[in-house]
Amino acid sequence: MTRLDLSGSHAQTQGMTERFTGNFTQQEPIPEAAIEAAVDIMRHGRLHRYNTAEGEVAEAARLEEEFAELVGAQYCLAVASGGYAMATALRAVGVQHGDKVLSNAFTLAPVPGAIAAVGAVPVFVGVTEDLTIDLDDLEDKLGAARVLLLSHMRGHICDMDRLMAMCNAAHVTVIEDCAHTMGAAWKGKPSGRFGTVGCYSCQTYKHINSGEGGLLVTDDPHVAARAIMLSGSYMLYERHRAAPPAHVFDDIKYDTPNISGRMDNLRAAILRPQLADLPAQVQRWNDRYRTLEDGLRDTPGLTVINRPQEETIVGSSIQFLLLDWAATAVREVIKRCAARGVELKWFGAPEPVAFTSRYDSWKYAPSKPMAASDRVLAGIVDMRVPLTFSLEDCALIARIIRGEVSAVYQATASG
Repeated sequence: MTRLDLSGSHAQTQGMTERFTGNFTQQEPIPEAAIEAAVDIMRHGRLHRYNTAEGEVAEAARLEEEFAELVGAQYCLAVASGGYAMATALRAVGVQHGDKVLSNAFTLAPVPGAIAAVGAVPVFVGVTEDLTIDLDDLEDKLGAARVLLLSHMRGHICDMDRLMAMCNAAHVTVIEDCAHTMGAAWKGKPSGRFGTVGCYSCQTYKHINSGEGGLLVTDDPHVAARAIMLSGSYMLYERHRAAPPAHVFDDIKYDTPNISGRMDNLRAAILRPQLADLPAQVQRWNDRYRTLEDGLRDTPGLTVINRPQEETIVGSSIQFLLLDWAATAVREVIKRCAARGVELKWFGAPEPVAFTSRYDSWKYAPSKPMAASDRVLAGIVDMRVPLTFSLEDCALIARIIRGEVSAVYQATASG
């Protein structure tokens, strides 16, 4: 699929100092095929997924079929956002007001937000230096809840074989938050296909872009039927094609509330061409990720995150650790990199900043300190990797980070 390439060089030299001039929030343009499909929808005006002409299959229904086929799922539902997908999944598996739900301490606000949205209570599980859920801590806490909302935060996938064995033995239902792992896999099995439900995001900074949007997949016909009813199908559920047979709805259609959160045909039309292009986009992200990773490796004081061989990654962001650094030193690195055009986010800040927060930021979800996890969180530095960056850009960014981390580390050591 033809895309406009915005990934030219974003380098500038001031004296002997290199500076990056690119934009960390600039995504690629929407593909021409998606623009044309969206214009067609706007011309005929049938944006609502159930507003179709005779013999017409809605764009939303086609997207669901295509995504289900991509990940190998029986059923798929397109919804308004990734957060809505998670809340719908929690309701569909039976989470009730006051129930406890296990989830990652290292995640973004929509994950505990989805738990709170259904009136449930998050129970946070620690994070390892690989930035995955701490499976030893999870094992200790499995008796506290019957559902785990597992966040593959920033694209890092834990040992899914061990996790599923533990959860199955404890009769804990797993819902996967795959906002950062659409296109990723563990031992070749797509992210989102291990638990009962997989939830994905189509928000602007994710792997396919409709501004907002979400997808939910499952092989459980009863969970799928409840999710479809919850999303606002009224009694039009038979218009869903990646859905269970009509008789599955018989027992639930009068007892399941309509909490409207459907995806419209306009966003579905924008997403379908991008979905076809996803494998190529994943490779482009990973080329950029590996360039950054190679440039950062062996920097004094900086830990590159281990990525196991079993994991197929999507490198749309990169993280590294400044473990056991003083907060003032981390802030100095962030400041110095920003002065050279490199935008880094720090998960150790005491107050939430932009998208970045931590488990003890969410006062609606009481938590106890977790010393081992707090140590890791205090050292996590995060950076987006837009496809508008060239490989040369990524090499430059790595040189800037390496230089500034090294300078602060040496100054701290000598001080």
